[in-house]
Amino acid sequence: MSRVELTDGIYWVGVVDWNLRDFHGYTTPRGGTYNAYLIIDEKITLVDTVKRGFADEMFGRIKEIVDPSKIDYVVSNHVEMDHSSSLPDIMKIAPNARIFTSEKGKEGLLKYYMSKWDLRTVKTGDELNIGKRTLLFITAPMLHWPDSMATYIKEDKILLSNDLFGQHLSSSFRFDEELCFHADECDILMDEAAKYYANIFMQFGALILKKIDEIQKLGIEIKMIAPSHGIIWKNPDKIIDAYLNWAKGVSKQKVLVIYDTMWNSTEIMAKEILRGVSDSGVEASLFHLRRNEWSEIVKEVLESRAVIIGSPTLNNDLFPPVSGFLTYLMGLRPKSKIWSTFGSYGWAGGAVRAINEKLKSTGNEPVEFLEVKFRPDESEMAKCYAMGQKIASMVKSA
Repeated sequence: MSRVELTDGIYWVGVVDWNLRDFHGYTTPRGGTYNAYLIIDEKITLVDTVKRGFADEMFGRIKEIVDPSKIDYVVSNHVEMDHSSSLPDIMKIAPNARIFTSEKGKEGLLKYYMSKWDLRTVKTGDELNIGKRTLLFITAPMLHWPDSMATYIKEDKILLSNDLFGQHLSSSFRFDEELCFHADECDILMDEAAKYYANIFMQFGALILKKIDEIQKLGIEIKMIAPSHGIIWKNPDKIIDAYLNWAKGVSKQKVLVIYDTMWNSTEIMAKEILRGVSDSGVEASLFHLRRNEWSEIVKEVLESRAVIIGSPTLNNDLFPPVSGFLTYLMGLRPKSKIWSTFGSYGWAGGAVRAINEKLKSTGNEPVEFLEVKFRPDESEMAKCYAMGQKIASMVKSA
């Protein structure tokens, strides 16, 4: 890959991980990147590093521009290992480099690496002059770790946003305008951005709205967003608008039916509920929990108005795949959804009650629920269909 320049003197020196398929349980079928940025000025500055094992590739890119030993400053926007685990390699080559990070970032770096590096802490509004350029720091605790922060290059109006606005997507292109030259690939970009938001940031919607408001109040104009994963946004309004909508819980007129099944009774119910929704003129999708990746389903939850969850009863409780998925989903705290539940049982029920309790524990009240003994008969199938129709009606009027 040839040298990648964001603007005069600012370079992408990250790596593309074409073979990444899992990111702590979040499936990444399109691979990913670890983005790092090099700023050539009176003080040569590296912003973030890459995942351990990819340092040599990062050094190769840096060496095309400057001797890595001449790096004066390193900005660590985030301690998580996909960003910081090559930091020890940098510090061996440039041992006198000064590291800038948040207070929690310093705590994390000391704990992980037990180093004697020159660590300086910054907070929102602090500035660092590196010559012709000024770096403005914006701390962003819990977006998505306590140490998270972003770095804004004032003169170039570039936001190095770390995990915010990222995607797990490998590509030979580095910028959105290159990818979006091809309409289908632009759709892939936004699809991966939505999946990334849903599985990492959905629970932090209120914080995201506050942080975007804070940035606006600082009078920051953003011409480019360079995240730590995925494509760089030369047209940042598109992804900012998407984040605002996701954070506010804006969704489509769409219903998801999510379920698992033991002897097909719950599946029969699921398909009849789905038929009730679709016959009402509302878009609907069906997801079997052992045949679809959970992170993909979560992305669909983000963009859908209603979610209907079904489970058979096992040992008076939830079927394990449904239990695991609910734990994952409720941890992300989806907002502004219409919830409904259903299930089947043999000698005793329990699954539907357990789903309802799980939903209620996170502030979500099911509007409808249905439980069937053994296999649904004709009258119970009619109830499933009616449930689908009712949820579709609620989606239309929401």
